[in-house]
Amino acid sequence: MNFRFAHSLPIFCAVAALALAIAPAARAERLPKTVIPSHYSLTFTPDLKTATFTGLETIDLDLKEASKTIVLNSAEIEFQSVTVKAAGKELTATVSTDNDKEQTTFTFPDTLPAGPAVLTVHYTGILNDKLRGFYLSKTEKRNYAVTQFESTDARRAFPSFDEPAFKASFTITLVVDKGDTVISNSGIASDTPGPAADKHTIKFEPTVKMSTYLVAFLVGDFECSSGESDGVAIRVCATPGKVEYTRYGLDVAKYVLHYYDAYFGIHFPLKKLDLIGIPDFEAGAMENFGAITYRETDLLIDEKSATIGAKKNVAEVIAHEMAHQWFGDLVTMQWWDNIWLNEGFATWMETKPVKAMHPEWHIDQEEAAQLDGVLNLDAQPTTRPIRAKADTREEIEQMFDGISYQKGGAVLHMVENYLGEETFRKGVHNYLAAHEYSNATAEDFWGAQTTTSGKPIDKIMESFIAQPGVPILTFSNAASGKIPVTQQRFFLSPSSTPDPAQKWTIPVCFKSAESSSCPILTPEDTSLALPKSPFLFANANGTGYYRSTYTPTQYSAIVANVETALKPTERINLIGDEWAQVRANKAIVGDYLNLVTAVKSDENATVIGAALGPVSTIHTRVASNQSERDALEAWVRATFGPIYAKLPAPAPSDTPATIELRSTLFGTLGAAKDPAILAKSREIAAQFLSNPASVDPTLGQTALAIAATNGDAALYEKLQQTYETTTNPDMKSTALQLMAVFEDPTLARRALDYALTPKVRSQDAAIQFAIVMQTEKDRPMAWQYIKDHWDNIHSLLTPELGGILVGSTANFCSAADRDDVQQWFTSHKVASADQTAKHVIERINGCIELRSLQEDNLKKWLATQSSGQ
Repeated sequence: MNFRFAHSLPIFCAVAALALAIAPAARAERLPKTVIPSHYSLTFTPDLKTATFTGLETIDLDLKEASKTIVLNSAEIEFQSVTVKAAGKELTATVSTDNDKEQTTFTFPDTLPAGPAVLTVHYTGILNDKLRGFYLSKTEKRNYAVTQFESTDARRAFPSFDEPAFKASFTITLVVDKGDTVISNSGIASDTPGPAADKHTIKFEPTVKMSTYLVAFLVGDFECSSGESDGVAIRVCATPGKVEYTRYGLDVAKYVLHYYDAYFGIHFPLKKLDLIGIPDFEAGAMENFGAITYRETDLLIDEKSATIGAKKNVAEVIAHEMAHQWFGDLVTMQWWDNIWLNEGFATWMETKPVKAMHPEWHIDQEEAAQLDGVLNLDAQPTTRPIRAKADTREEIEQMFDGISYQKGGAVLHMVENYLGEETFRKGVHNYLAAHEYSNATAEDFWGAQTTTSGKPIDKIMESFIAQPGVPILTFSNAASGKIPVTQQRFFLSPSSTPDPAQKWTIPVCFKSAESSSCPILTPEDTSLALPKSPFLFANANGTGYYRSTYTPTQYSAIVANVETALKPTERINLIGDEWAQVRANKAIVGDYLNLVTAVKSDENATVIGAALGPVSTIHTRVASNQSERDALEAWVRATFGPIYAKLPAPAPSDTPATIELRSTLFGTLGAAKDPAILAKSREIAAQFLSNPASVDPTLGQTALAIAATNGDAALYEKLQQTYETTTNPDMKSTALQLMAVFEDPTLARRALDYALTPKVRSQDAAIQFAIVMQTEKDRPMAWQYIKDHWDNIHSLLTPELGGILVGSTANFCSAADRDDVQQWFTSHKVASADQTAKHVIERINGCIELRSLQEDNLKKWLATQSSGQ
């Protein structure tokens, strides 16, 4: 599953990390292991007008011991009849459902003997509006019936053994309206008229063995573009009128499938693969085996008018979900505590085919920036190990976070960098081959890597998987060919105290004259062999999951060589380490801004973006008044204005690197209120809205964001018109989000009002509120609006989106606002967002602490800039 909801907007104010919310608070109790399913035959007859369906299922079972009962999962199911055939007898069950546990017990009049049995269930259910289970998705013209089962919602569509280890095969049949079709995990076996004159019955080929959460079926009038790769039929599908936006995704999917076939050494296990864009979808995408579902903005784009960022996003989301076809679908974690085996692997893997397909995009730099983000996430006071307790529904859903995805992927990337790509790839193949069509644990994976490489991968991964937090390595002056080093847990907050006993087993890759050397730092080590290098840098390639800090002399030598001897990924790592030191009060904000000055001429947009991200934080969360912010903006204009002025005018021959650097600098100067850039942004924005093809889309969307931030009612209304009339999902999403960035409070309120109208889907409403909450001028009004309209807003929140709304309040930076937020969410609960609310309070406290420690330092540094010293 993927949770990318929207492209970040190029505005100066920092975008707060929005926590993923949690599913409804229901207890999920493990099923007994005495009944094992092997095959489900499922027939569904949905009624899209009444939002209901009838179901008929038979399940082939293996009863491991004699019993009078069978227990399985169900939710929102009404049972009509339940019978079982076993040992030549057919028995009818009485039914008892525990709604809290989401379990149903079938009790039979006689004891069922151990051995084979066939369970038959007639039942009815609802097509809900909660974006999970079997649910309704709508366009202006009609309803669709679609599915989303991860993690524990297959039970809403059919009574089932809804745990990942209960793998089975499935034969799926749907009775639908004559004009509709169905997409499911496997290909269509038959399509016959009836049973009524206005119906037809579509039966699918039996699936391979898989977990219940990977089952999918979608009913409607989808239109598709088709292709083929390595003998596999591939389609990208959408609702009518959007098939023109499927072709880019089809090209990506064809490339990615061939790449994965070669990389894994295991051919894609199915005959076909469908990728389907759904109008109403809670997450970003879902890896259903052979029938991957997506938010439209994560699949459907117009290649000619899409930004480079939008193209990267779609390519990476496609690659992420397709990686799951091997990691997660073919081989599935034994239980949800190891969900990182799915999500961390897919996050690590998603960039590989995209890098191969588009080397000009320099995806490795984005990987380094993502690593820096998760290091900061994991350095908060409250975090968790990658593998953590996940027994209840709430605990399971909380595992779908940055720790499972980004930290899991980052640790794999670190180990791959240590072993070398080919050795690591062989270990991956061996792991998959040993467990295909079955379940596996973390130990299974690192055992395969340890055996394949002959290196202590088990010790490295165990230390990072089982422990929370980030290590920081502190280097001292070298002596006798050794470099002294200590390790401890790193916290962004200087008020947090690390446990001195917590240590890791870490491959430390030094940059050296021989490219890099990677000795292992164990918990017992106090020094490492000194590499041959003119200066010490302890994170070659920028892939290590740790922070580094050096002596003043060592640090000065690194900065002196920052643009000549460090790779872009290493520069991003250095920038992140220095800002982390400021956050921890081990460096002052002026030191960081001096480092930004040292990299100001970097030709890589991601490096510049990494440097400027904390400048946005300084602007919003260190500076407390407009005078300080004006001075910082003046420094930004003076520092980066000449760099932007040296860039050539946009041309069709521009490389992606040039396009993104121009856009990044344009957005930075626009956010810093550069008069010439503000005027130019209005000009480009008008041209872009009038004819998107006439402007480079990456620069066009950046200019449009700046123009909207400073815009008037006329521009707001143009964006609203674009949102309401365009069929392009990417442009539609951009227009809607930009309606929420206006600094004019009257227009910001209009955006909030609009988000509560039927014209905005519930999946987008919470994002609109979160965007307005980013703007300091509008934040007090937006927060009061949320409280005043709480009942309406709360009714729109799905579980994940509720967490985005709660997370947006982390933008506050005062004790009074913190107390207000805490009190509000104590008395107005958002489903299973308690952890998100806790993180919000920690982030507000972190802002208060950062401002108190660094604001005077900022004033002094700004004074030296204005005086020319």
